Amino acid sequence: MFLWFVACGVLVVMFVFRSSGVDYRVVVAGSILPLTENLTGSPWVMHTLTGSVVLLLLVMLTTAGKGRKLARRRWLGLPIATFIFLASSGAWHNTSLFWWPFAGISIGSGVPPEFDRPIVLLACLEIIGCVGLVLVGRKCDITNSARLFELLKTGRLMETGGVTKSDRIANKK
Repeated sequence: MFLWFVACGVLVVMFVFRSSGVDYRVVVAGSILPLTENLTGSPWVMHTLTGSVVLLLLVMLTTAGKGRKLARRRWLGLPIATFIFLASSGAWHNTSLFWWPFAGISIGSGVPPEFDRPIVLLACLEIIGCVGLVLVGRKCDITNSARLFELLKTGRLMETGGVTKSDRIANKK
């Protein structure tokens, strides 16, 4: 499962925060960051609430100070997306994992919660994620090369009707 988590992160941030300053590249990175732990075969710290809270604190502390407001806005997408991952993966169903270390020591053992489901359900969630990303692409007109370039360059998604910097440059010509 990959697209499911990317779609959940992007869609929740897009519709809840409604900020034009979000860097969706960072949101996508946060949406899949906990999946890197699966290389070990077991869930670790990023599958816990503590992991996301510590990540949030790190972002807040490293972007504290005058003139760091834009950096903070960009990097807050990382912990926000890891919180969304916890909700969309079902990690909260496993109390001892989700509340580690307060509910016991359970990291590094067991099946990651995102794979502890029937394969048919996993396939359906991946298809739903794909459809969600296609809808975001259509809503933001990603087939337009200027908008795609803007997304890749700045990480910003503009809904159709919004004007990107690339759109303004193209209109001046």
